[in-house]
Amino acid sequence: MIKSPLQIARESYVPKMPKSLQGTVKIVEGKKTQSVADQAEIEKMFPNTYGMPVITFEAGSEKKEYPAVNVGVILSGGQAPGGHNVISGLFDGLKKLNSKSKLYGFLGGPSGLVDNQYTELTADVVNHYRNTGGFDIIGSGRTKLEEEAQYQKVIENCKALNINALVVIGGDDSNTNACVLAEYFLQKKTGIQVIGVPKTIDGDLKNEVVETSFGFDTACKVYSELIGNIQRDANSAKKYYHFIKLMGRSASHITLECALQTQPNITIISEEVEKKGMTLDEVISSIVDVVVKRADRGENFGVVLIPEGLVEFIPAMKTLISELNDLLAHFDIDALSVESKRERRELVAEKLSPESAEVFLSLPNSFANQLLLDRDPHGNVQVSMIETEKLLIDMVKAKTKKMKKAGEFDGKFSGQPHFFGYEGRCASPSNFDADYCYTLGFTASLLIEEGKSGYMASVKNLTAPADQWIPGGAPITMMMNMEKRHGQMKPVIQKALVDLNGKPFNKLVQHREEWAVNTMYVYPGPIQYFGPASVCDQPTHTLRLEQGK
Repeated sequence: MIKSPLQIARESYVPKMPKSLQGTVKIVEGKKTQSVADQAEIEKMFPNTYGMPVITFEAGSEKKEYPAVNVGVILSGGQAPGGHNVISGLFDGLKKLNSKSKLYGFLGGPSGLVDNQYTELTADVVNHYRNTGGFDIIGSGRTKLEEEAQYQKVIENCKALNINALVVIGGDDSNTNACVLAEYFLQKKTGIQVIGVPKTIDGDLKNEVVETSFGFDTACKVYSELIGNIQRDANSAKKYYHFIKLMGRSASHITLECALQTQPNITIISEEVEKKGMTLDEVISSIVDVVVKRADRGENFGVVLIPEGLVEFIPAMKTLISELNDLLAHFDIDALSVESKRERRELVAEKLSPESAEVFLSLPNSFANQLLLDRDPHGNVQVSMIETEKLLIDMVKAKTKKMKKAGEFDGKFSGQPHFFGYEGRCASPSNFDADYCYTLGFTASLLIEEGKSGYMASVKNLTAPADQWIPGGAPITMMMNMEKRHGQMKPVIQKALVDLNGKPFNKLVQHREEWAVNTMYVYPGPIQYFGPASVCDQPTHTLRLEQGK
């Protein structure tokens, strides 16, 4: 591999860590916990891992002797900046606690656990990937571990390597899987621990003990740089409206954070659309209203930020998609002999409720057909493949054209679509994510050596300097509720949506009209890795506002 000068320089970067992890550590246990909802059901399903206390690691005075352990690690789900530093922190932590400990990386995500595809992660391997983006050190995957035969295979493969613990680096679904594995292993008395690490650029894996998921900081900085570039282009050419769709299927955290960093003209927040019960036409009208106001000032250009999952938050569309998810989970449309997409669409409409059928048949053909695309591994519509940005442009264009004919609009409208997704998932981690991820990995090693299972590594006080961060662990069961998946109710980690009463969203609301009518763009520029902490080490606007900073 040919390394860039930046990568060579980043290899020498030493992640900052909490003071409490730099010497002898003691474990402090808090009160027993309970799940965020559906307590009786969750407790019944997880009798061995329910109600455990939150753990904090503090500086200690008594040196401990830890046994050598063999640990397996997987990267699960979509990539997020900092995954390699989690593994680096895990490796260094295990070796610091006992130099004879070994770390094995299972290849390709959860499937590697089942198929016994692995490699030993030695210092030579790990050192090559420190402070780099991507998951290529061992690869990732989206295989779901749901069947007892899979669990037994994992046990068999772990026993062959004398593995004492597994670390699952993933999002809410992957960590739910980790908790299920932990419960099963305890039930079967296998002696194999399971620890989770919170990963997702979407930012929807957070709660009272997980302040942010890793990768969110870096991804938002990457997207904000690109948005800033486009805003400068828009302000230079003064002739296009740029509709930018951003990742975030189930929540609008990325869109909100990027808006706070760049101050675009229009920011659509899915959770707000849902709360207000807005129709698709009302969303279009809100955009057109800004287009008209800016045209009156002679500004026929602008920037619109759109969350990836917007269509699922429009109430009528949400109901439609929910019905489609249930329908296509049990009914194979493609297996039927249909002559055209139109017949396929009519066939689907016949099996929907009258209200959803009406909405489905009223949609533009291209958009309706996108709703019938292949499902993701969880059985849901792949909303990232739905070209919402193009749909909005077409509908705004049609509305402004109609208004122009009626003499209600004297400006111009021309739209340019963009989708920023993969551009941010494997970026070199920001200093914040490099430090945070390394600390998460090191914390995971301590949770393992302290004999814990069914826990997620947690680091709090993240708006303070890294040496003041508070590492620990939280029972995954405390984050769970029951949700419908594949037509059945299942225990899953509750997703964190944008809080419409929270300070980050309220800041957007306070400035929304000002940013809409005026051109007040901010151009963040690229991520800074070297320089003063005020430039290089700052966390997201979201995190600072949430913590009153």
